[in-house]
Amino acid sequence: MDEDFLLIDKPAGMTSFGVVARVRRVLSEKAGHKVKVGHTGTLDPFATGLLILLIGKGTKCSNEFLKLDKWYEATIRLGATSSTGDPEGEITATKDIIEPSSSEIEKVVQSFVGEIEQRVPNFSAVKIDGERAYKLARKGVEVEMPARKVQVFQIDILEYKWPELKIRCHVSSGTYIRTLGEDIGKSLGVGGYLTELRRIKVGKYDVKDAVKLDDFMLL
Repeated sequence: MDEDFLLIDKPAGMTSFGVVARVRRVLSEKAGHKVKVGHTGTLDPFATGLLILLIGKGTKCSNEFLKLDKWYEATIRLGATSSTGDPEGEITATKDIIEPSSSEIEKVVQSFVGEIEQRVPNFSAVKIDGERAYKLARKGVEVEMPARKVQVFQIDILEYKWPELKIRCHVSSGTYIRTLGEDIGKSLGVGGYLTELRRIKVGKYDVKDAVKLDDFMLL
């Protein structure tokens, strides 16, 4: 652990804020006073992987980390859609599906490399009129979500075996992989949503160098 930041391998089923709270409690108990801890980019509860936590004076450097490129590995379930773009939403199977060929998959996936425009998901932490978008979505409030331009530097297909498509992507800060998965499914005409998401790298920081949260709690 660096004096100002900590690399955590976040487990599935927990919010980023939940990770921060647990780490803060451990560090505060060891220090004998409350230690300030923050994160540098939210991971969805179902997602795993690299979460960079800033500690004490390091929390002043959050903007430097937020702007860094990110690498992810994701599994897209084709042939269905989710109300949230992930396994936590309401799943709807697509009717009258024609299974895409490997060449079609490759062509569509590579069409997303470059500068693209994404619509921010309704279930996101973006604030709309002072309230988190996901809170509004849970209340059933319909909101026109903003669109933003992001950069997809590279997408590699790791495996395609219908209905699952596994990819690795290198993207700019602010890119929503859930939206990327949905848009790939939409372009294929079959629908799609993420079943797994893992952040493997942020800038020069690699999940290989991170400590698992359970192991940190035992330190």
